[in-house]
Amino acid sequence: MASGSHTTASKIRVGVVRGGTSSEYPVSLKTGGSVIKHLPASKYRVHDILITRDGKWHFDGVEKKPEQIMKHVDVIFNALHGEFGEDGKIQALLDTYKAAYTGSGALASAIAMNKVLTKKHLAHHSAQHAAGKIKTAVHIVLRKEDIKDVAKKAVEVFKTFPHPAVVKPASAGSSIGVSIVSTLKQLEKAIHSAFEHGDTVLIEEYIAGKEATCGVIDGFRGEKHYVLPPVEIRKPGGAKEKAGVADETAFFDYEAKYGGATEEICPGNFTAAESVEIQRMAREVHRSLGLRHYSRSDFIVHPRRGVYFLEVNTLPGLTEHSLFPKAMQAVGSGLTELLEHLVGLARGKR
Repeated sequence: MASGSHTTASKIRVGVVRGGTSSEYPVSLKTGGSVIKHLPASKYRVHDILITRDGKWHFDGVEKKPEQIMKHVDVIFNALHGEFGEDGKIQALLDTYKAAYTGSGALASAIAMNKVLTKKHLAHHSAQHAAGKIKTAVHIVLRKEDIKDVAKKAVEVFKTFPHPAVVKPASAGSSIGVSIVSTLKQLEKAIHSAFEHGDTVLIEEYIAGKEATCGVIDGFRGEKHYVLPPVEIRKPGGAKEKAGVADETAFFDYEAKYGGATEEICPGNFTAAESVEIQRMAREVHRSLGLRHYSRSDFIVHPRRGVYFLEVNTLPGLTEHSLFPKAMQAVGSGLTELLEHLVGLARGKR
C-alpha cells in the first residue's frame, strides 16, 4: 500500500446532509454537492444524505430513517441552509443521537438564524463590553399576529420610520424575501412578501455604502478564531451605494448571489481601519453568539458613519459562487483544506 493511502475500513465516514425543507433547498444541493466533490476519496468515505422537500431522509439514494443513517457515519457534514438546517432544529435532532456534526450547536444556531434575537443579543453584548461594541441599524419588528391590516400598518411605518428602508423576514437566508423600499406602495408590497417567509418581519434603516462579508474559522493556523480577509461585494449598478447614496436597483439578492452577476473582491478595497474593524466585529459576533467551527458575517461600510453589522451566517454557502471559499483562496488555502479542517473540528481532532 502506498504511503498516506487509507483502506476502506480506515477511512472516515462522512455523511453530507443536503436539501431540506426550506426555500433554500436548491442552494443546499449545490453546497452539499461541492462538499462531496472536494472531500478527498483517499481519506474519506463520503455518503450523500438527501433530505427531500417533504422531509424524507435518503442515504446514498435509499430512503432511511435518521436513526438508521447515524449507525453508518462517523461525522455529519451539515450542508443545509435555511429553516431546519440553520435554526437549531437539525442540530437538536443530531444531539439526541450524540452525533458529531459540523457547524454551531442548537441554541447558538437558533439565535443567529433569528435576526431579531441576534440584534437583541448583540445590543446587550455591546452595552456590557464597550471595547466589543457592534453597531447595527435602527430597526422595528412586525409580528403577523399583531397586524390586522397590513396596508394600515404600512402607512404608520412609512410616516414614522426613516426611508429608504430594508424589509426582511426575521428568519431566512440567501436574501430571500428581502426588499429595499422608498415609497409607501413598495413598503406595503415588501411587508406582504416578507410575511410569506415567516411570521416576524424586520424593518431596518437602509445604510448605503460598500458591502462586505467576513469569515471566521475556529482553530485554524494556530488561532482560536482565525479571521479571513474581508470580501467586498460589488453589485451591478452599485456605484451610488459606495458613495453613501441609496440605490434600490443595486441589491445583493438571491439571483445576484447565485447567478454570478456580482463582482467579489478579496481582499476588498477597504481602508486599513475599515478592514480591521470588519474583522474585529466578525470575530466578536462569532464569539459573543457562541458560534463554533465557522461563520460568516455581513456588513455595510458607510463612508462617514463607519461599519455596521447586518447578519451572521452559521452555515456559509460552499458553492462555486460562494464567498467563503474565495476568502480561503486569498490566504493561500482552499475548499478542500477548509472541509477537512471542519470535519476534524467536528470529530474533536483539531
